[in-house]
Amino acid sequence: MSPQMLTVAKEGPRRHTHITMHNEYEFTSVHPTARRGFPSLLVIMLGFTFFSASMWAGATLGNGLRAPVFLLAVLAGNLLLGTYTGLLAHIASRTGLSTHLLARRSFGLQGATLPSLLLGITQVGWFGVGVAMFALPVGKLFPGIPHLALIWIAGACMTLTAFYGIKSLTVLSIIAVPAIAILGATSVIKAFADFGGISAWLAMEPGNALTLSAAIGICVGSFISGGTLTPDFTRYARTSRIAVSSTVIAFLLGNSLMFLFGAVASAFYQTNDISEALMKQGMIGIAVLVLGLNIWTTNDNALYAASLGFATVAKRPKRLFVILNGLLGTLFATTAYNHFVPWLNLLNMMLPSIGAILILDYFVIRRRNPEAPPATGTQWAAVAAWAVGFAAAKFLPGIPPLNTLIAASIAYLVLARRLPAPPPAL
Repeated sequence: MSPQMLTVAKEGPRRHTHITMHNEYEFTSVHPTARRGFPSLLVIMLGFTFFSASMWAGATLGNGLRAPVFLLAVLAGNLLLGTYTGLLAHIASRTGLSTHLLARRSFGLQGATLPSLLLGITQVGWFGVGVAMFALPVGKLFPGIPHLALIWIAGACMTLTAFYGIKSLTVLSIIAVPAIAILGATSVIKAFADFGGISAWLAMEPGNALTLSAAIGICVGSFISGGTLTPDFTRYARTSRIAVSSTVIAFLLGNSLMFLFGAVASAFYQTNDISEALMKQGMIGIAVLVLGLNIWTTNDNALYAASLGFATVAKRPKRLFVILNGLLGTLFATTAYNHFVPWLNLLNMMLPSIGAILILDYFVIRRRNPEAPPATGTQWAAVAAWAVGFAAAKFLPGIPPLNTLIAASIAYLVLARRLPAPPPAL
């Protein structure tokens, strides 16, 4: 137990409010006095899902599908994402625990090192991708500034705001969410005005045809790895209703809008690069600012979640790992960005099965005793189920993130009842 936690235990409720200003609850459940209401949670989750990469994914779908099929694919994909993340949000709000502390219940105290390291390392890589995404369009606007300098400036600023935790994420999201909504709506309205309205979009034929299943896979795959970390934010919700509703709205509304913004702009301007479409609309200056803020909010979420994972494993304060992970992510930003698609594919093979195991452990395996302490060693049923899910995503035909969810779920339900569990922690 950290000294800060010992201080809380010794001094009691009178000092708790003061301490929670600096406490990110890396090692304990979120205290009731630190819980948040619906507006605050919704802003944080919209800041999470209002991500520029979803606009790029929407652009790919917009060029590959007729408009009605595109709308069906995005609705289906985000319903799946909303269901998956909504279940995780419910668990987090009921327990007050982060993804990594929940993993201790499913994987055991020692076994939880696997999901925590996987989630931590992948999110540091995602932070690096976001830093480069931020620096590249800014470099187009200010060609005189060296690219490397822009990357280090962006990385330092994002690390600084992530250092201050959930309060900083809330402030950034309050600014970025309405800004990106206004920019996207303006871009769509301008595209419709310039090219003949909604009827022109509905009549357009796709340039590079996609199947409906492939489109749903792109939609789900664009955010399911990040969605696995939903508990890191929704554990602050006062009630399960607040956690689930803010999460589902964020995916059904927020992520769907980002796909729509990207699809409409790309369809009319014939490019999968949303920044190029905005440049053709004469909005690149304001777009760089707004898209930069948008990337900033999601990147801070990634760095926050990664640092929680490493803090849980090392039993050291999260803020230490915010600095270390920020430095590493910035250092490898260009490399991560240049391998963005393989990186995203790897995330979609490794992470969704972790969320599936957390969900089944809470609702099925522990349904009669959800507050039972985690096992001291390794829950090999969970580790084996994760491996089965990874193999299914890599080797079976179909949609990798859905393959890993289904295979890991079946394997965990079978193995959890057959393999002996280590004794619970005292």
